[in-house]
Amino acid sequence: MLKDAALGVRLPAQDLERARDLYAERLGLLPTESRDGALRYECGGDSFAIFQSMGRPSGQHTQMGFYVPDIEAAVRELRDRGLTFDEVDLPGMKSRDGIIDIPSQYPSTGAVGERAVWFHDSEGNQLGLGQLVMPGTPDADFL
Repeated sequence: MLKDAALGVRLPAQDLERARDLYAERLGLLPTESRDGALRYECGGDSFAIFQSMGRPSGQHTQMGFYVPDIEAAVRELRDRGLTFDEVDLPGMKSRDGIIDIPSQYPSTGAVGERAVWFHDSEGNQLGLGQLVMPGTPDADFL
């Protein structure tokens, strides 16, 4: 299942403007898209995001994510394989059965939001699954 999923790389920043400056001035990368609390960059046909951390230090946020077409089916399959998912309870973000609904993602994706879950690998790296929610789909009702 995950071998066919598109990857999403996300890096946390304690200071988003400082990160923007470093990526522009030192790496020559300008964001292709920005939204409140996040910047998206494109490189060589791939993309990555830098987001404003929620007070946690680097390394305690999602390092890599897998985009799946049906997050509930993916969660069921991975739970059947023994994987456990994190429950989230943050201001404006509370999971239901591990899944959170995030409105207002990057407009270039065409999505109105994303459904997401997180888990940790054997080395403590935080990984995630995401499903883009497109306008007019049943999942858009969750947002």
